Amino acid sequence: MNARLNHAQPYALGLFRVVVGLLFAFHGASSVFGLFGKDATSAGTWPGWYAALIELVGGALILLGLGTRTAAFISSGSMAYAYFTVHQPEALLPIQNQGEGAAIFCWAFLLIVFTGPGAFALDQLFTSRGSGGAGRGSGSGSGSGEERKEQSAPVAA
Repeated sequence: MNARLNHAQPYALGLFRVVVGLLFAFHGASSVFGLFGKDATSAGTWPGWYAALIELVGGALILLGLGTRTAAFISSGSMAYAYFTVHQPEALLPIQNQGEGAAIFCWAFLLIVFTGPGAFALDQLFTSRGSGGAGRGSGSGSGSGEERKEQSAPVAA
């Protein structure tokens, strides 16, 4: 059972990244463009419009798996800022201050920073081309343990 779950881990992480990135991008799009029944935030207003832009662009990058760890780090920081400046002054706990979304997004993005993009990420296309295929998946948290062992094993000439 553990072997099957370990084999599926990069795919589960990739699917998690896609869903979280899509939800975050939708949230940003609703604020930037006034979609989904929400009024658009006035362009250039601090901090709302800039936060919405981070949500839209960061969510799209995370969804695609492009610059994933950097985009997730910035998005996580944005949600931490939102939680502590908007929600936390209202009450201590997220359930009291309606900050559950900001808190969950913050921790989800922090998880992506440390686990990498998983499967289905565009990052993998660029790392495999840039290193001739030898670095496929390295540093991205994707691939099985066997692939990582093969990559780190010295090659005898």
